Amino acid sequence: MAKNVLLPFTEGVEEIEMIAVVDVLRRAGVRVCMASLDGAAVTGRSGITIMPDAAIEDAQNEIWDMLVLPGGLPNAFLLRDNACVKTITLRLRKQRKTLAAICAAPLALAAFGIIEDHRVTSYPSTGDDLQALAPNAVYVDDAVVEDDFLITSRGPGTAIPFALRLVAKLCGEHVAEQVKAEIVYS
Repeated sequence: MAKNVLLPFTEGVEEIEMIAVVDVLRRAGVRVCMASLDGAAVTGRSGITIMPDAAIEDAQNEIWDMLVLPGGLPNAFLLRDNACVKTITLRLRKQRKTLAAICAAPLALAAFGIIEDHRVTSYPSTGDDLQALAPNAVYVDDAVVEDDFLITSRGPGTAIPFALRLVAKLCGEHVAEQVKAEIVYS
């Protein structure tokens, strides 16, 4: 049975982080729902317009195996401030589902109280803010950090290894290795 991933996004999303993750997950056979906050097309930080699959409210009650928050500003802050995104995140946390965030988006997980007592990373300039929100989190500079149900990553340049880690978590290391070979990633 295919795994289901919800990826909410809005204005200023970092396109590389979003599209690389969606592409790599879909290559692995994962169903990814790109949900904008209002169901309308979104313009990312580099001016690229992205069409969503759904509005976040229409996707909130589905069964999800993983939630992925892409970075970019103001996207990360708008996701953090969205009640629906918070509700979904807390529900998936209670269900022990995987929560993933890249770049500035780990700030949303910190604001939701998710990262305390876990190893995390984020975009370098957000590290101090992340630690202020979650003083008991262990901040590291690794490209991708997996700690139990939580996977975080640093930024656009780490989007492919982040996406491959998500595939490994959902589908197994062998599937991640197959996708890695397919996209000629070394």
